[in-house]
Amino acid sequence: MNGFSQLENKILKIEEIQGYPSQIGKLISMMNYARSTTIEAVRGLTVEQLDYLPNKDGNSIGALLLHIAAVEFGFQTELFDKRKPNQQESKEWGAAYQLGDLGRNQIKGKSLEYYIEKLEKVRNRSLEEFRNRKDEWLYEEAIWDSHLSNNYFIWFHTFEDEINHRGQIRIIRKMLPN
Repeated sequence: MNGFSQLENKILKIEEIQGYPSQIGKLISMMNYARSTTIEAVRGLTVEQLDYLPNKDGNSIGALLLHIAAVEFGFQTELFDKRKPNQQESKEWGAAYQLGDLGRNQIKGKSLEYYIEKLEKVRNRSLEEFRNRKDEWLYEEAIWDSHLSNNYFIWFHTFEDEINHRGQIRIIRKMLPN
């Protein structure tokens, strides 16, 4: 099952996924649903619509999509690679991670396919890494944002952040000029 088939097939379940440990499969199931609804929220948007800024301090839909990928990439780097992003990675993902003026200035002029490809590339790495872990890994403790956490919570936050930004995307889409 790819990351986007749940909504298309109207299968709305949190369940195990073949090839993954039980709890990791359930986590992926949730991540897949969040992603499928994000993709549905942006289906058919043009470059101009993806670049639309609702106000001078706002973020575009394109920037929010790239931010979703950047957050997941950041957690991959910290949790799978056990390091912070290097200089090249920070340059590639910095505007998307930070958003604000940097994002408004640098993230524009890209097609929907560009953003979906970035989301898929990052997600494919997560899926590959999850395949090589056991459920116990989810419960390993980690420091996140100066708080004691565990891998399960951090990956929950990855798609929880996506859901938050999907809500923003839906609002911005309603604000698009006709």
